[in-house]
Amino acid sequence: MMFKPARLLLAILALAAAPAFAQKNSAPSSAPVATVNGKAIPAARVDQIVKQVVAQGKQTDSPQLREAIKKDLIGREVMIQEADKQGFGMRPEVKSALENARQSIIINAMLADYVKKNPVKDAEIKAEYERYKSTVGDKEYHAKHILVPTEEEAKALIAKLKAGGKFEELAKASSKDGSAANGGDLDWASPNNYVPEFSKAMVALQKGAITDTPVKTQYGYHIIKLEDSRATKILPLEEIKQQVAESLQQRKLQQFREDLMKKATIK
Repeated sequence: MMFKPARLLLAILALAAAPAFAQKNSAPSSAPVATVNGKAIPAARVDQIVKQVVAQGKQTDSPQLREAIKKDLIGREVMIQEADKQGFGMRPEVKSALENARQSIIINAMLADYVKKNPVKDAEIKAEYERYKSTVGDKEYHAKHILVPTEEEAKALIAKLKAGGKFEELAKASSKDGSAANGGDLDWASPNNYVPEFSKAMVALQKGAITDTPVKTQYGYHIIKLEDSRATKILPLEEIKQQVAESLQQRKLQQFREDLMKKATIK
């Protein structure tokens, strides 16, 4: 692979915080909706699941939905009672799974609270967008390349190209990069996506030209062909504001985790 490592923009954990929901029906009753072998199923459990389902936009609150949830809870209670009777809750692998689930639920609740207390501000979004624009630059290039381990191999391939060899065919047969299957095609990209040696050689080429000498990088020796160049197409902030905000939020979560790791005593 010849690209620079991408910044970590992904979340550490998925957040699971259901938004508040105002009940359309009367206030939740304290009376159980059912009793299974003497064990009551509180009405509050039905209310909680209804809120989650409605908040996700899957269904609207209705007697039919509540009845279906009630039946499911009854079925679950029957099953859990039998599982407890057979001692499944005491098995080591079950205890381990329960502990993992407990940790995930508590961590997700903490992260949801952190996100609520540390929202991404519009000024941060605009600053990140401007930084991105300056990084991308005003031109992008459509290039192809062939990557081989040695300079001798690269020179031999350049000779074949000068003798009339097809770039795409030689790339498929000889290139050690993942783009080989596509004839070495790297599609449109900013020069900043590549290591400096590659970028410098690429932008110096005229449209349709191929490097006369192998270009050495940390990955090996490249033969580069420039297909074309054009002005960079950058979407307006309004169209990608949500994506930028999510990226910044994930970065904040990552920093939060790293700060906690630094404070911890780990042996």
